[in-house]
Amino acid sequence: MSTLTNPSAQPPVPTWLELVRRKVEGLGYGQVYIVVHDHQVTQVECLEKTRLAAGRPAPGREASGD
Repeated sequence: MSTLTNPSAQPPVPTWLELVRRKVEGLGYGQVYIVVHDHQVTQVECLEKTRLAAGRPAPGREASGD
């Protein structure tokens, strides 16, 4: 008995790849790191940056008038 295969069927997407996709889609500015150990993805790190408008002091700081 032969097994029929669907040539248009895509292999399943690995869990880590879907996680990376979600991290990138939700990131405005920053970096996504993929950590590999013994040929396996073991960790996904996300570093998000918040951009401030140029010329505006950070909250809690006053412009110096010296």
